Amino acid sequence: MSRPLKVLVTAGPTREHIDPVRYLSNESSGRMGFEIARAAAAAGHRVTLIAGPVHLETPAGVERVDVVSALEMLAALEAHFPSSDALYMAAAVGDFRPKERFEGKWKKKEEGGGAPVLELVENPDLLRTVARGKGDRKVIAFALETSDGPQRAAAKLVRKNADWIVLNGASALNAPDSSVTLLDASGALWSAEGRPKAETAARLVELLGPAQSPRS
Repeated sequence: MSRPLKVLVTAGPTREHIDPVRYLSNESSGRMGFEIARAAAAAGHRVTLIAGPVHLETPAGVERVDVVSALEMLAALEAHFPSSDALYMAAAVGDFRPKERFEGKWKKKEEGGGAPVLELVENPDLLRTVARGKGDRKVIAFALETSDGPQRAAAKLVRKNADWIVLNGASALNAPDSSVTLLDASGALWSAEGRPKAETAARLVELLGPAQSPRS
């Protein structure tokens, strides 16, 4: 008898705090990742959703893990990916974080001495970190590009050791619809123009095929 796959989904932005009240982030709403989690659960899979700070209800039948920063999301991925069969990396992870997080509110204006300087350090590449040893696990990456989209997405597919990559643009951020192109190593497979994210998510879950025996 077939059993459900263990599907891991990331969604939403990360926040990289400067101090207790300020942070670096982006416009990701998390909708696509949540719709993928919803569609995967509806297909009968066992779903764990790693969610950045968003205001969305957890889909029925989905286990949710809330995180804030990129490093917290990486820790959650490292805890759950080894026992998963597939990963949808839909989160918009911050590339950089402040080198120093101030314990109190940063009051640079009161210090004087010219323009403030915020030193940043690069966050690890979460997907590349966990997918380098993916074995037979299926990995679906996402690429939000504003120029040279297909070329950059194809390069990212290889660099991140993914099986498929979903290319979209900035208009998808915080919107109910999106225009995407799905690519694999051979090139573009299909495109969906201005379609509801729930519809696109259902097509992306179909990549996994029917339920199979889960990992122990």
